[in-house]
Order: sequence, then C-alpha cells, then structure tokens
Amino acid sequence: MRALTGGSVGGGSSEPATRGAKGFRRADANPTSMDDEPPSPEDLDRLRRVANFQFGRGGAAALFPNVGERGSDDVGSVTVTRTASGRVEQCFDDGARLFTMETNGRFVLSVEGGRRIVEGLEAPRHRVVVGEESVEFVRDGRNAFAKFVQSVDPELRPGDDAVVVYDDGSGPQVLGVGRAELSPDAMADFDTGVAVFVRHGAGD
Repeated sequence: MRALTGGSVGGGSSEPATRGAKGFRRADANPTSMDDEPPSPEDLDRLRRVANFQFGRGGAAALFPNVGERGSDDVGSVTVTRTASGRVEQCFDDGARLFTMETNGRFVLSVEGGRRIVEGLEAPRHRVVVGEESVEFVRDGRNAFAKFVQSVDPELRPGDDAVVVYDDGSGPQVLGVGRAELSPDAMADFDTGVAVFVRHGAGD
C-alpha cells in the first residue's frame, strides 16, 4: 500500500444552482415550484432523520444547528423548494443552499452543506484531505484523484457524499463537495483514478 501524500487534482464538473425570480433550483432540475417556503415540522423531522442516516449521529445537528427541538414548530430560517408533485427538492438556511434531495431520498450537499458537516462532525468523518497543490484545482470544481489524497475517512464508501478539504494546520478549508468514487483502501492503493467526483467547488 502506498503512503498517502498530498498532491494535485484534475478536471471535473459541477452542477450550478440558479436563482429565479422567486427561488432556487438546480440547472438540470425537474419542474419545481420555485417558491421558497418554511418546511412543516413533519418535513423538518423527516429531513433530520435522513441527515442522521446519511451522515451518522450528529448529522442533523450539523446541518440544522439553529432550529428547535424535534417536533417543534421552530424551523428557524430554514426554507425548502418543492417539485411540482410537492416533494422537497432543495433546502436552504438563511438563503444559503444546504443540499438538493434526490428522488431516492438522499442529500446531495452544496459547499455550504459541506462546511456544516466539517464544522459539526469530528474529523475525519466524510472528509477527503488533499495537499496544498490541490487547493486551486478542487476549488475550481475539478475532481480529486486517488494518487494525491493525503487522508480519508476510513468509513467512507463509494457513492457517499464527501467533503474535500485542505488543512495547513490552522484548520480545515472546504475546497469542494462531491461523490466518493473509491473506497478508502483504493484511494490509498491506486496511483490512478478519481477519488472524488467534485460536483461543486468552493470557488464556483
């Protein structure tokens, strides 16, 4: 197994969010109401359950730090948009998009959502750490390659949402968010291949 060392990354892609006259939607989204509205307490409880399932214990508290207790009517500044069928599609807090909800019920993190995961969960959960040479590439939305990964959450699985970070000793900097393409062992073993497909770079 090769040692995990820092390095650079290569080209990737992103899925921009766009703001219409009344709200946000993904550029490739299905028809959406476009109206931001507070979630019902039931909606928020459902989103909390998904967050804790997908990101583990503490995931909901990390994504929604300013809402009331479970079952409370206090949803803080959280708002959602819905598809034409009424399904929650995107979630915001104080105007910042946290995630898009896929039809299978999983969250696709935005950069702000990734920051909250990093701030709210202990390292190394859901993190892929890259070196200084990778900073500008990932920040611009390019993919992170296995050869240049320094360290990774050992519990991360292919298909999981991952937050790509750089840490110079002063604290983690979120560079981008995306989908893990390899297992942690493969990221350590492989000299080629995409480790994280970066959907959104912090500089997008």
